[in-house]
Parts: sequence; structure tokens; C-alpha cells
Amino acid sequence: MQPHPPAMFIADSLGLDFINSIATPLDAPVDAIADGDGLVRWLAQAKLVPPDVLGELKARAAPGELDKVAEQARALREWFRGFVRKHMGRPLTPQALAELEPLHRVLARDETFSQVVAISHRGHDGFALEQRRRWGSAESLLLPVGEAMAKVVCEESFADIRACEGHACTLIFADHTRARARRWCSMAICGNRAKQAAHRSRIKQRG
Repeated sequence: MQPHPPAMFIADSLGLDFINSIATPLDAPVDAIADGDGLVRWLAQAKLVPPDVLGELKARAAPGELDKVAEQARALREWFRGFVRKHMGRPLTPQALAELEPLHRVLARDETFSQVVAISHRGHDGFALEQRRRWGSAESLLLPVGEAMAKVVCEESFADIRACEGHACTLIFADHTRARARRWCSMAICGNRAKQAAHRSRIKQRG
């Protein structure tokens, strides 16, 4: 298992990108959140947690605390992978609500609040109501991940969630193309490999 690989954001949905935080680009699985440092790095790249919050939580975390949160994150990821793979390819039905208890347990920990802040827009000063979060412990890093997964459930059409057709590829994505004809996690990776394989096959048949 290779440590700390660069995160891949190809799913057009952060909740699905979280599932893709473990992938098999070649032969061996690569886990971006294999430990606490990896989780912090993935959250930073996903822009789900402000950099100053990540720095503060990392500085005050007890030894091994972030690794334990990463372990929880991996368990949550694998539960969500199973949920998405079970339901993808067809509309999500209300009966699926009964399966969301692991997600609800994460969301129930949240401590968000609203605050009035000063803003300036096009030269005019004013005020806005802004939602903020209390980052009480390292476990609070799971909260924005839970929100991202909840947005998949509530905002994505499960009929448009697909698995990459690449050989041995484990990535999934939301197909937002107009014709709903996306087949690959990336044309530069699996799409190109498929083209090369088809080309070799044609040459072999001619030979």
C-alpha cells in the first residue's frame, strides 16, 4: 500500500471522490487516507476544511488520534461504497433511507451555528448570515465528509452514477455529460488504455 498519493478528484461529486480515495491505478491499491496525515492532506486538497482549522487540529491532536479518525473515515468510506454500488444505475427509492444510519450518526455530531458578518459587494457594504462550525475535536473532521456523502444521496441521480469500465479500475463517478455516455474515470487514463487495447486487437486481427 503506497502512502500519501496525490488525491484524485474525477467523480464530479466530492462524496464520490471520497469513495475514490482508495484506488488501483496499476496493480496495488493506493489509499490516500491510510493514516491521519493522509486524511488531513485529502481534506485540504478537497477544500472541505479550512487550512487554519486543519493546522490547529493537527497541532493539538494527541499521538495516534488522527490515525484513529482516519480509521473511522475508512470504515465510513467502505460502508458508503457498498451503499452506492448497491443502488447506482437506477433511481434511489425512499426505502433506502433505512440504510443511512451510519451517515446519520456522523451528521448528528455536528455543531454548526449562524453568525452575522460584514460583507462588501460591488462597492456596497452590508451584512450576511454565515454558517460556521465548531471544530471541537479531531473527529469533527468527519463532519464535512458526512455532508459531502449526504449531498450525493440528496442531490445526485443514482441512475447517473457509474463505475469506470477500465480493466481493474475501481473508480466511480457521476455522469453529468449531456448524453449520459461517460464510460471512463478519465480519458487520459482508462480511456486511453482502452483505445490502445482496441488498437492492438485490430492489429492482431489483421496479422
